[in-house]
Amino acid sequence: MPPSHTRPADHHLPQDKTYPPLSPRPGNGRPAPHISGGIEAYREEWAKSVGPDSDGWWREKALSSLTWYEPFGSVRGGGFENGDVHWFADGILNACYNALDRHYHTDPLKAAIIYEADDPSDSREITFAELFSQVNRLANVLKLYGAKKGDVMIIYMPMTWQIVAAFLACARIGAVHCAVFAGFSAESLGDRINDSHSTIILTADEGIRGGKTIPLKEIVDAALPRCPAVKHVLVYQRTGASVSMTEGRDRWWHDELEAAAGFCPCKPKGVVHSTAGYLLCAYLAVKYTFDVHPGDRYGCFADVGWVLGHTHIVYGPLLLGVTTTVFESIPTYPTPSRFWDIVDKWKITQIYTAPTAIRLLRSKGDGYVVKHDLGSLRVLGTAGEPINPEAWLWYYNTVGRGRCAVVDTYWMTETGSAVISPLPGAVPTKAGSATFPFFGHELEILEAKSGKVLQGNEVEGVLVSKRHWPSLARTIYGDHKRYLDTYMRPYPGYFFFGDGAYRDKDGYLWIRGRVDDVINVSGHRMSTAEVESALLAHPSVAETAVVGIPDPFTGQSVHAFVTLKPQSTPSAQTQTRTQPDALAKALTTQVRSIIGPFAAPKKIYIIPEQPKTRSGKIMRRILRKVVVGETDSLGDLSSIGDPAVIDASEFGWEWSVGGELTLEIVIKVVAESSPTAEARL
Repeated sequence: MPPSHTRPADHHLPQDKTYPPLSPRPGNGRPAPHISGGIEAYREEWAKSVGPDSDGWWREKALSSLTWYEPFGSVRGGGFENGDVHWFADGILNACYNALDRHYHTDPLKAAIIYEADDPSDSREITFAELFSQVNRLANVLKLYGAKKGDVMIIYMPMTWQIVAAFLACARIGAVHCAVFAGFSAESLGDRINDSHSTIILTADEGIRGGKTIPLKEIVDAALPRCPAVKHVLVYQRTGASVSMTEGRDRWWHDELEAAAGFCPCKPKGVVHSTAGYLLCAYLAVKYTFDVHPGDRYGCFADVGWVLGHTHIVYGPLLLGVTTTVFESIPTYPTPSRFWDIVDKWKITQIYTAPTAIRLLRSKGDGYVVKHDLGSLRVLGTAGEPINPEAWLWYYNTVGRGRCAVVDTYWMTETGSAVISPLPGAVPTKAGSATFPFFGHELEILEAKSGKVLQGNEVEGVLVSKRHWPSLARTIYGDHKRYLDTYMRPYPGYFFFGDGAYRDKDGYLWIRGRVDDVINVSGHRMSTAEVESALLAHPSVAETAVVGIPDPFTGQSVHAFVTLKPQSTPSAQTQTRTQPDALAKALTTQVRSIIGPFAAPKKIYIIPEQPKTRSGKIMRRILRKVVVGETDSLGDLSSIGDPAVIDASEFGWEWSVGGELTLEIVIKVVAESSPTAEARL
């Protein structure tokens, strides 16, 4: 748990340095920001969204933002006690109509999607008319397969623009789409198929990512023997590879859609009330946090298999009628200039990515960025984990060139949309702080053990919400008790996010990370994010992951895994070989001076690359298990981004405080590119 006592801000975070609320460059025909007039304008609007007439605020936003078949009567109901939250319960609308039809009828030739394929030369725009046609045909195919309201469709596809069509086709007929991240193992896929009771799977022959193929159909085939409910598999031809097709069950996407021309109406009965709440918050989050206006070209470089992609690739931008981006590749393929190539080529106005990607690109050097024309950019977003100040400043100065607003957004799968975020043109920012609550969110910081509200500023504890909001998840599928136990019951009367937070002297919120990512060394509690940020302040460090390891003397000890910047690696490695403890001592000294002696790592491992999920998050649990010797129980590795990135041929340097440098294999994760991924050390 985070510390329950008041404590001063960390010295390594530039807490007193604020950056002006950059207006996203109005003029030249650009409209003013949606919220302009500085911090007071934000506070006034936020107060309306949580005040005595907050129902009126939400009602106005819902009616003006979405198209309803039947308007709702009540705005909200239920609460945290029983987890029976509901919004707009008696209203009727359709997600596909709101995201597609109403824009198709207004401007069918406008670009709905920028499809940036793995191969940069295989990229193009898809109009609302083309998307509308594809969605209608696919919806008709699903109906022919027997899909009906409430049925779950498994979408196991690569990041091509057709995956957006799959989402909208399901929404059009009232089916539930369940996107499984492309590349999950057969076992993981099978679990999700069986849990959802799905009878229809949408997949592809293969996926392509970073120049490497992913055998999607092969993985599906390996999963299905234990999924007897599946009756139909629709296969999109991404690469044209020869794949096994089971007669009567498997059909080619192109053939089926050619035979299914015609219009499929959006039937109101296909929508349940929670859809409206999610759609409204997706609309508002994209509109206000990124200051989106008509004509913008929105670039969220994520995967639709995660909620970030649901909200910021599919629904949010399309609900607003702006062009969205579907990016199939990785930030460094074919070169580390890929993001900036896309911005320059398509004149992207907003980008949204993870701190891990920002740190990775920063480590490659500024040369890949500065050679591009990034003048179209107005807002730079980050999400997924706390961003360290050094990466924030690089994003602001090198990518944004001091002209773009940086929005560090805090939210999670369960919230559906932004919880904390600055608003361009209104909220002054601090490097590393998510700033203030988004509209509709009234947050508190509690003392971890007692649940007491910590009043005032310069306090740290656990982050909770006093009230529910429209896009809040309604339950955990098939396990409502777990939903209540995880989010509603730890602190009765509040929604518990699972994260620690610090409120500085100016009221800015700093996310400390998951409360289960807090290390207790001899009674000193610290978040892993604090130690990682201190290590990242060293000029040679590109990425780092910190884990807590049981220690017989201190309870826990700090172990740090460090990846060096490419340009510093040769000299650093030479220095490490000739002066075994020089680099590690420098890093340890830095942590001691920035945080305190109690935070000094007991061991530092210098490794070639961090093991990450496909969404870019470092898999700290793997590192923790390797250190404690639990290599036979690494758990599910199906979400690892590049299973071969750390293999038997790669070594890491381990340095122990007071000990000698030894060469050892720190970690090797080998996953066969077969339907059943295997991991071993």
